[in-house]
Amino acid sequence: MADLVRLFNRFQPDHYDIFLDVSRSEKKFSGKTTIYGTASEKSIGIHEKDFDVTAVTVDGTPVKFDVDNANEVINVELDHTGEVAVSIEYSAKLTDTMMGIYPSYYQVDGEQKQLVGTQFETNFARQAFPCIDEPEAKAKFNLALKFDEQPGETAIANMPETKVEDGVHYFDETVKMSTYLVAFAFGDMQSKMTETKSGVKVGVFGTKAHAAKELDFALDIAKRSIEFFEDFYQTPYPLPHSWQLALPDFSAGAMENWGLVTYREAYLLVDPDNTSFEVKQRVATVIAHELAHQWFGDLVTMRWWDDLWLNESFANMMEYVAIDAIEPSWNIWEVFQTTDVPAALKRDAVDGVQSVHVQVNHPAEIDALFDGAIVYAKGARMLVMVRALIGDDALREGLKNYFEDHKYNNAKGSDLWDALGKASNIDLGKIMESWLEQPGYPVVSAFVEDGHLKLSQTQFFTGAGKDEGRRWQIPLNANYDQAPEIFSEESIDLGDYEELRSSNGKPFRINVGNNSHFIVKYDETLQNDILSDVDQLDATAKMQLLQDFRLLSEAKQVSYAEVVPVLKQFADSKSNVVNDAVYTIVAALKKFVEPGSQDSDNLKKFVRQLSDAQLNRLGLVSVDGEDNNDKLSRPYILGAALYADNPDFQEAAHAIYLDHQDNLISLPADTRVYILSNEMKNYANAESFDALIEEYKQSTDPSFKSDICAAVTSSKDAKLVGKLVANFEDSSVVKPQDLRAWFAGVLRNPAGQQFAWDWIRDEWQWLEDTVGGDMEFATFITVISNIFHTQERLDEFKAFFEPKLDTPGLTREIKMDTSAIESTVALVETQKDAVRSAIK
Repeated sequence: MADLVRLFNRFQPDHYDIFLDVSRSEKKFSGKTTIYGTASEKSIGIHEKDFDVTAVTVDGTPVKFDVDNANEVINVELDHTGEVAVSIEYSAKLTDTMMGIYPSYYQVDGEQKQLVGTQFETNFARQAFPCIDEPEAKAKFNLALKFDEQPGETAIANMPETKVEDGVHYFDETVKMSTYLVAFAFGDMQSKMTETKSGVKVGVFGTKAHAAKELDFALDIAKRSIEFFEDFYQTPYPLPHSWQLALPDFSAGAMENWGLVTYREAYLLVDPDNTSFEVKQRVATVIAHELAHQWFGDLVTMRWWDDLWLNESFANMMEYVAIDAIEPSWNIWEVFQTTDVPAALKRDAVDGVQSVHVQVNHPAEIDALFDGAIVYAKGARMLVMVRALIGDDALREGLKNYFEDHKYNNAKGSDLWDALGKASNIDLGKIMESWLEQPGYPVVSAFVEDGHLKLSQTQFFTGAGKDEGRRWQIPLNANYDQAPEIFSEESIDLGDYEELRSSNGKPFRINVGNNSHFIVKYDETLQNDILSDVDQLDATAKMQLLQDFRLLSEAKQVSYAEVVPVLKQFADSKSNVVNDAVYTIVAALKKFVEPGSQDSDNLKKFVRQLSDAQLNRLGLVSVDGEDNNDKLSRPYILGAALYADNPDFQEAAHAIYLDHQDNLISLPADTRVYILSNEMKNYANAESFDALIEEYKQSTDPSFKSDICAAVTSSKDAKLVGKLVANFEDSSVVKPQDLRAWFAGVLRNPAGQQFAWDWIRDEWQWLEDTVGGDMEFATFITVISNIFHTQERLDEFKAFFEPKLDTPGLTREIKMDTSAIESTVALVETQKDAVRSAIK
């Protein structure tokens, strides 16, 4: 495939008339698309992918054309420039790659059914209709859709349906929008509707494989999110409706198609009678994320994919702003601290990581941009820094002006900084350039030298990394007024430490609130001062201390052995964010011990010491009215008890399992995965194992299915785990959308690692054919790098993946993940003796 060529430069569409005739039974469709636009050259290109093009006319006259499949372009010759109408007739196949127009498969009462939907981001609209498939090529769309319709079926799209004539569904003209946001779906659906205060119709759609009550939670969150965003953005939602659709097969988590948002069922449908609080939080934030996009991404769209962060970073921050406003008791920012923040800090510390703003030089690199830890999580953290700097009043004023200036058009990152900078009277562009354009982040060292309190910054790497002298404009958020608001120098002297300590009356701390994207390395004097007063810290500050200890340990700047005794100070915390930090470190310690060894037994004893009191306090089942912290902490404690082979937990969990064995989905959702995992690890036989797999195949509850996946992949029986791998390519057992979770579960399991590793090497071509067009394809490699930690596995990883280094879209991932495993191997070799001694 050639380098990127921007077709928009030669032809600027204004309007599309799209007719599609889809046959599910024959798995194909035909279509005619007429594009009205302006040609600036006589030779123009129009995107297509896998079409059989039968005719091209310009202004009603047949013209010469050729199809360049390698570059996914129809080349058309015109006899004039200026306004033209290009009509293209074609046919194509429905895909099974969850891209373009594709069927989702599901069953109702044993009958196989299909729900046809679309996924056009990043550049797959060209698999459905000829177009200039670039975000800058905004146009209006009229869709007419025909399909092999059965009685009672429904068709939905970005805009309301206006009429049905001769079996053709006609939809209202869209507003001006990018091709990747066009969407439609049809099949046997159920729905529930409501309306916002401003009159926007809100609906949730799903298949009839689900109970109608599973749509209620999403409907409520969607309605209140739109109302919140209309108020916060001070900009009306610009469409007549907002449909939310759950697709049984969906590659990404969700997609912000304007007016018709599509989701994995796991991220939209909720059983109101038995769903964990954690899952409700996750579903709510996903819905709010996609609805934030209706303005930030849809109304105003990045000009090119290098500014993808404009879409995703902002939506990632706003999902938390919205849910915090509509459900304040949830303390949803704690979820940001335990998910997005550590993901960003881990990924961004590996040499070779992409910056938030990154150039795209090849079509395959577009999908590689969707690095969840960078464009989503780091970018969101970057914007949290901005929000803390300028405040909500300036943020809202700036956004209102940004939307007003760029609505129905495109923008660049500098446009956002200009709008927010004018509203706040701060030169945000200057401050944020260091965060946007540079990869990585700094570690700020705070130390006392010659009696003076000093700070210095340098780039932080967890493995080998070349120090290129990068500097950041760091919002310090210090608790001493003598520290500057923005720290941009290499080092700074804050003055006499004893005088500062005395006048401030508290230990010195920076990055208070953990909102800025850096970590802190305190010297022994400052660290001991903080730890001696640790009970005075809030939960986020305690979590942050442990998080920074862990990252500094990964970088070999301190030793994990030094961190082990510190854990005991935090073991009895009632805060879920502190428990998250404690047990994230516990998980990191596992790489230092060999499964089945005396060292492994020692670590299990240590984990029991940490978790026993909490297990006794919390028990295995939530109780009515308990604090959300307890609900969210219990999973960490049960996970620890499961790992540590705690006999009290094993017996109690087994008893609960037996009470529910005739209806396993009725197990309490908050703790179900631990009860099932305990059963599979410690009590299961082939019969109960197979029965659970059958439950997985029959269930329509995505949360229950996820719990079963985690349980069966953790079995200690290598023979049983080997059977799972044999099902990886059977979509009637494991849908391709769920394969990564199954693969990761088996690879993480010592009893199954070899099976999974052999499978991915033997079946790489099948995997690439099945999910290779998916923006998450490269994350199969990331999964491996997160698990492998021995020299033998590193050698095998390099032997398999280094020959693939020139594969477009995989190059950066392979290099980074090789570096990550090398770093882990070196860390284990350096620290294993000290860690094993510390946990005795």
